[in-house]
Amino acid sequence: MTAGRYIATRIPSLFTLPGTPVKSLNPAPAMRALSRSDWNYFAMGYCAWVIDAFDFFCVSACAPALAKAFDRSIHDITWGITLVLMTRSLGAVIFGSLSDTYGRKPTYLAVMALFSIIEIGTGFVQNYTQFLIVRLLFGICMGGCYTTASATALESQPTTSRSVLGGIFLPGYNLGYILAVAFYRAFEFSTHGWRALFWFSAAPPAILFMWRLMFPEHPHFVEHKRVQREKALAEGNHAQAASPWRQFYSDLKKALSNHWLMFVYLVFYLSLMNFSSHASQDLMPTMLQNQLFFSANQRTAIMIVVNLGAMVGGLCVGTLSEFTGRRLAIFSCAVGSSALIYPAFFSTSIGGLMAGGFFMQFFVMGCWGVCSVYIMELSPPAFRALFGGLAYQLGNLASSASSTIESEISSSFPLPDLGPSVYDYAKSMALFMVGVNVCLIVCIVCGPEYFHRDFSAHAEENYSDQKKATIEQFDTASDEERAMGSLKMNTEVEEFDMDKASVQHRESARD
Repeated sequence: MTAGRYIATRIPSLFTLPGTPVKSLNPAPAMRALSRSDWNYFAMGYCAWVIDAFDFFCVSACAPALAKAFDRSIHDITWGITLVLMTRSLGAVIFGSLSDTYGRKPTYLAVMALFSIIEIGTGFVQNYTQFLIVRLLFGICMGGCYTTASATALESQPTTSRSVLGGIFLPGYNLGYILAVAFYRAFEFSTHGWRALFWFSAAPPAILFMWRLMFPEHPHFVEHKRVQREKALAEGNHAQAASPWRQFYSDLKKALSNHWLMFVYLVFYLSLMNFSSHASQDLMPTMLQNQLFFSANQRTAIMIVVNLGAMVGGLCVGTLSEFTGRRLAIFSCAVGSSALIYPAFFSTSIGGLMAGGFFMQFFVMGCWGVCSVYIMELSPPAFRALFGGLAYQLGNLASSASSTIESEISSSFPLPDLGPSVYDYAKSMALFMVGVNVCLIVCIVCGPEYFHRDFSAHAEENYSDQKKATIEQFDTASDEERAMGSLKMNTEVEEFDMDKASVQHRESARD
């Protein structure tokens, strides 16, 4: 497909529904399609992701206590958070490569074991330097957690169940935030205070380690590796078939050649997604405390309600994407969150902020509810952990400056009547959110979609014939068929003909 034809299909393909029946909006059949084994592997991946977020937000929850213990400013303590964001990409490379080479299970076990050790160590640090070192190590492990957790939870699930499970999976991050806030309030006035919180946070990864140890590598990954070995042997590459790393290096060269443009797109898309999350949340606690003068209990209640909205939005929009497709669901959420900027940021009552924040995060995390499956469907089969995981962490890295950007914008709107260092944070969040959403809308309109991409071990082998058939089908279609959407093609032989995608014909689903 030429660049001109690709661009011409962007808007028509955005509003062309994938042809799944309306009954797909009911999540119950998708959940019933899951076996006990499917639920088990999803739960292991989901819990790992929740614990990942819980451990990350422990520092945010007890930042004032840490500042007091190390005789530092809260700004200094936030460098521990920045270090985590900066080193997550390194973790994605290390653990993503291991996961795609040796399996999801050993990588999962390694990450959980390291989480437990690092969290115990954090509880024993005696000075600021030690604190930064353990958080740097935590960032590497955190970068690896998403790669193995998402693959464990989602890649082997039934196709019709992906949307619902994806809508549940990523909002687990918000559940981790709620748990961190709740448990810090429980340990805040205990004998060991913040140290007890970190010691406690070492227990859940240890439990997950034992849980994962009891079950084998998923047959999906085993079959994928078997197919790779047989293909290498058939081509006479006996050394490659005998060495996982040789196979990985061979696949990596192909991926860099065939999928580099897709990777660039994913990094840009995920940067905007992370900017959206930060723009709508980072300064909210500061605004509640410094500009609106709410108490600690009031702030906690508002933030919990806001994060509950995010969890509900992820599930609802993730399920909706099974009917609308991934891009249209994300596009609709970006428009919806833009419409809610005023009530979410400029309300001054607790009720108004709760309602506005709830629905704002409903749409913001609604985008994320689609995201994990969308990333997997765009990733090459041999690098489903590394490709998507690294793109996600690089997006995180790119957006790590969002708090600084918002602070700079806020400095342009001082509120001298409220104090010498008080600013109109609502205006800065609103302006930043508008800019991010405009870019996100443009990005998703221009982007590709491989709806219901085949994740089976033989999917890549069947690509050439599918791609040829899809292009021929598109070329022979009339303009009216294209306009009316009666022809559903994954025009997502897209990416200027540089990426590979499987094509799913869903006439049976329409019937």
